[in-house]
Amino acid sequence: MRPINLVLLGPPGSGKGTQAELLRDELRFQHYSTGEVFRDHIKRKTTVGLEVEEYVISGRLVPDEVVLEVVNAFLAEHAGKPVVFDGFPRTIPQAEGLDQVLGGHDQNVDCAVLIDLSDEEVVKRLTSRRQCRKCRKIYNLYFMPPEVAGKCDECGGELYQRDDDKEETIRDRLGVYHSQTEPLVEFYQDKSVLERIPGEIGRDRVFTDLKQLIGTLSPDPDQEQPGI
Repeated sequence: MRPINLVLLGPPGSGKGTQAELLRDELRFQHYSTGEVFRDHIKRKTTVGLEVEEYVISGRLVPDEVVLEVVNAFLAEHAGKPVVFDGFPRTIPQAEGLDQVLGGHDQNVDCAVLIDLSDEEVVKRLTSRRQCRKCRKIYNLYFMPPEVAGKCDECGGELYQRDDDKEETIRDRLGVYHSQTEPLVEFYQDKSVLERIPGEIGRDRVFTDLKQLIGTLSPDPDQEQPGI
């Protein structure tokens, strides 16, 4: 069976990372997150990792051609396994590059799933996040509050709101999403591979819908695929 390639789209706070982790843990997808894969290559001192590290150290943006080198290495390393792309691609040029890289492996994007969420819901979710100063655990006053207000359940540390969870910063991030990443919705819709899931239905129901969707891409989503 040919491995499935899934792209998760959605605004910040829509839960893409959480769904990717669930797919990894429950359906054994390989989780591609650019930041995590960069860190892994840098830690292992691979050829592409050393190249990426130069940009990271200097504070420069890693160019698309280098990012796509990393994607190509990831696909080669996990050949024959299903992959979920989390937060990548972010732009049309990256999406076109991903198509080319996948084509080199005789593969393609089987489905792009938009976890849709309104701007106001994004702001509500992200401004409600709090992090422990000691153990770094993250809470959400909206749907996962601490047992005692302002204190971490795990270590009793003080909970605080990070600067990147303040409304002004979140609306700036949404502006970038709408201008750079949202055009991917039309890009994948034109390829007839786009599916939409409303993010407000909650993590568990989103995951249930994702599993059902994967079942339409594969005769048996629980069947082991080559290389798993």
